[in-house]
Amino acid sequence: MRRGRIQLAEEVELEEEELWTGEEDGDHAGWFCVSTDPFPCPAPGCAFVATFMTAAHLVLVWQERDDPNLLRHAGRAKEVGRNPHVVTYEPAFGPSASYYAWEAAGRPVHGIRGK
Repeated sequence: MRRGRIQLAEEVELEEEELWTGEEDGDHAGWFCVSTDPFPCPAPGCAFVATFMTAAHLVLVWQERDDPNLLRHAGRAKEVGRNPHVVTYEPAFGPSASYYAWEAAGRPVHGIRGK
């Protein structure tokens, strides 16, 4: 087995990565999210600290309290010691995104640049 190389036929200019902001008109009050012990964003130089399961710094929400994906993510948070609790989402928690919209968007992981 040997390492491969990619050779482009022409030079490609890459655009700056577009930041994902979730759903612009999403009203998720009354949906469910996973509250956790505080944990820092793993992106280098980012000072964001989450207290909910997040993606791209948005609180992930599910319509059903017993959604299998919500329970799976809460289970993962428990495995790493984040003390998860399923709670009813309130807009005061911060901006939100539907878990399934996040998946459909390609599961972006970082949405807010450090200053």
